[in-house]
Amino acid sequence: MIRHLTVGVDGSPESRWAAAWAADEAVLHSLPLRLVYAEDWPVSVTTPVSGPESRQRWSDQMLTETADKLRERRPGLEISTRRISARPAAALSAEAGEADMLVLGSRGLSRIAGFLIGSVGMATISATEQPVVLVRAPEHPSDEPPPVRTGPYRDLVVGVDVDQPCDAPLGFAFDEAARRGCALRAVYGWSLPLVLNQDPLPDHGVRREVAAEADRALADLLMPWRQKFPSVDVVEQALVGSRGEQLIHCAAGADLVVVGRRIRRSPLGAHIGPIAHAVIHHSPAPVAVVAHD
Repeated sequence: MIRHLTVGVDGSPESRWAAAWAADEAVLHSLPLRLVYAEDWPVSVTTPVSGPESRQRWSDQMLTETADKLRERRPGLEISTRRISARPAAALSAEAGEADMLVLGSRGLSRIAGFLIGSVGMATISATEQPVVLVRAPEHPSDEPPPVRTGPYRDLVVGVDVDQPCDAPLGFAFDEAARRGCALRAVYGWSLPLVLNQDPLPDHGVRREVAAEADRALADLLMPWRQKFPSVDVVEQALVGSRGEQLIHCAAGADLVVVGRRIRRSPLGAHIGPIAHAVIHHSPAPVAVVAHD
């Protein structure tokens, strides 16, 4: 199997922004890029509502035009297209299984409401064990995606939990930071035990001790990764507060935010945890969701 990156496209401005990001990422990884369109994508203003033959002609033309624009953006990048007759979430998750990474677009709603992921995106994330990156388009995206970067990369942020295994998200984050030559901020949100939080006369010595232990635990967790990726400048941030809120706050000004998603084998229950869910919908930066056991 030839390694490659995959991006889901549907002709919308959001998918064009995602495709542009995916093209830049493919160059960064020295991998081919595959554009995928699922014919059973919900009908919208970007897709025709006439018969199947007309819809197939439109999708083929859309894929060709998208690929041509990406070749202009990134000359020399190997790009292929694929039109699939299947429901989008199933098609995209199947395609992701053959790729190093799946890229999808999302639309900005407002600073308060965050970003619209949609049922297709959420279902795809839940069903995919490869990294899925959600690329943010602005609230009113233009027809043209952002220009190719000419300056250095900004920081990359990764959320960690010192009490849970997170090798997959950390491995992904360190690799991406090494490729970009950027700093990596490892963010761990912690809080005092409930009994101390409710104490009207808090013991500041105890609080300092708990904070110091959080710093030590984060440093211990990151030590092997620092040794494996010595070129990466790592900033450790053990912060008091909700992990989701701290990650969203740190995402401002970041190039990419990496969060983990625990793989659930049961068909029942939520397949995206509350922290990943909050970051997906409110981070202003692109978000990489990395599944792990």
